[in-house]
This record gives sequence, C-alpha cells and structure tokens, in this order.
Amino acid sequence: MAVQSSHTAFSFLSPLRSHSIVPETSLLSFKPSLLGYPFTATNRRRPFIITVSSKSKNELSVDQKRQLLEQYGLNPDEFLSEPSPKTKKRREQSKSGTGKQVLVEEPKPPRETHKLLQVVGGTARRKKLLSPKSMDVRPMMEVVKAAAFGILQAAGGCPASLRPGRWLDLYSGTGSVGIEAISRGCSEVHFVEMDPWVVSDVLRPNLEWTGFLDASVIHTVRVESFLERAEHFLGEDGSFDYISVTPPYAVVDYCILMDQISKSSIVGENTFILVEYPFRTDMLDSCSCLVKMCLGGVFSSTETKMF
Repeated sequence: MAVQSSHTAFSFLSPLRSHSIVPETSLLSFKPSLLGYPFTATNRRRPFIITVSSKSKNELSVDQKRQLLEQYGLNPDEFLSEPSPKTKKRREQSKSGTGKQVLVEEPKPPRETHKLLQVVGGTARRKKLLSPKSMDVRPMMEVVKAAAFGILQAAGGCPASLRPGRWLDLYSGTGSVGIEAISRGCSEVHFVEMDPWVVSDVLRPNLEWTGFLDASVIHTVRVESFLERAEHFLGEDGSFDYISVTPPYAVVDYCILMDQISKSSIVGENTFILVEYPFRTDMLDSCSCLVKMCLGGVFSSTETKMF
C-alpha cells in the first residue's frame, strides 16, 4: 500500500481480497473499512498497490498519520522519523542534480593591522609603519635594523647616509627595510612580496604614508620565481647595490636560497647582501661568488650577516 501526501510518502504492498478498490481519495475521507469490502467475483488473492493521495490543503497531522499506520500493523517510527542531516543533504543534492557533497568553509576573520614599527633614521625618521597583528609577517627588529644600516653606511664611506643606489628587498612584508633604505639615501627600491593582502593593506599604505611610493617598485610574486625570472622583471641591467633577505625562518632552506641568489643576475660586482637568519643556522663562509662578513653582533635569537 502506498500512501502519498504533498510532503510525505509511505509505500508498502498488501494482498487484499477485493475486486474493486478506491484508487484515489482524500486522506481525510479515507476510511479503513473500505479495505474490507466483500468480494463479488472471485476468492483468488491478488496483490494490489493502493495509492492514496491528498492535497496540501487537507494534509494529515503527524498523529493522524501514526494512527493510520498503526491500524495496518505498521511501525510509524519507520516512516515518520526525521531523516539525519546527512540524509537531508544527500536528498537536496539529488534534487539539484549535483550528486556531490559540497563543504562550505566558514569565512576567516578579517586580518588586522597596527602601528608598532617606525622608521629608525633618515628623512622619514620616527614615522610609524603598519604591520599585521598576526605572526604571518615578522619584521626585522629595530635594533638589528639600526645596527645593520650603520655598518652599511660606514662600509660605503658615508656614515651619515647610504651611498645612492638600488636596493632589493626580498620577503619585504611590511617594507620596513626597503623604506629605511630610501629614508637613508637609496634612490630606488624594489619590494618582492607574495601576499596580495600584505601588499595592498600594509606595504603600499606604508609607502604612501612615507612619501616613497614614486621611488618604489612592487613585485607581487614568490621570491623563488622572482630570482628565476629576474631578467623578465628587471630587464637587462637587473643588478642591485644592496639586497636584503629577511625570509620566514621555518619555510626556507638557506643553503638553497643563497645558492639561488648567488647565481641570479641581481648580484653585481659590488653588491652588499644583508641576510637575517636564526642564530643556530649553519651558514657557509662563502657561497659561489659571495663571501660572508659578520656585522659584529648577535641580537635576540637572530644573527645578521653581510655578504
């Protein structure tokens, strides 16, 4: 016997001794006594499928449906129980024709910034810089930055400022190192940062705030890709006077990185390379054309070297 309403369907077979049956009627007017109507033609048992349908206006309540099923010896819980969330989802997918379970990810909370950094020296000295509140970007410590730039200025023969030249800021993040370079006398700085949000919400606003946007070039690309295709990004004369390397410690193999830098066209004959890395990292004294020079100090858990 199949009982169908506008929202719920129940199906089962029942052998009845009846020649004539009521094929379709309203559930409200349906009477179980009709199923016992006496036969008139034959005593042969014949299986029938009886369909009783109703319109949404006359839909039975849950209690009426339970009573109707119990009258025919059926367990209402097998037909009236609520399907599980997974079953509901599969039914919805089968109706839509997708047939696949689509996982909906919860939206991530918006990333926020604060102003804890500042330019240490030069024309933009003491100007505050934006940085992410999370640990996704780890700027160079100000005390390390001040010491490194002091030694670079002395090595260039001008303790008061950097000699004019081009600076490449790899893994630039907030841009604090490259901005410090412009503030101290560099004529042009190229920033390489792969995170579009950091570029649009941190790096570019910092350049606009300090007034250094016109002296800057931003490359939103992975450092490895930039080094491999340096001529594509920079043209034929792609060497720099200064290069700063401040990568995320946990995701970088320094031996591979320094080898890639040494073989790239970004390194010229008199290029200074500033590298920040964990104190216990084994750094070779030389790598291809690069020779390591200690900048004279260990700061916190990092050591800054110059090649």
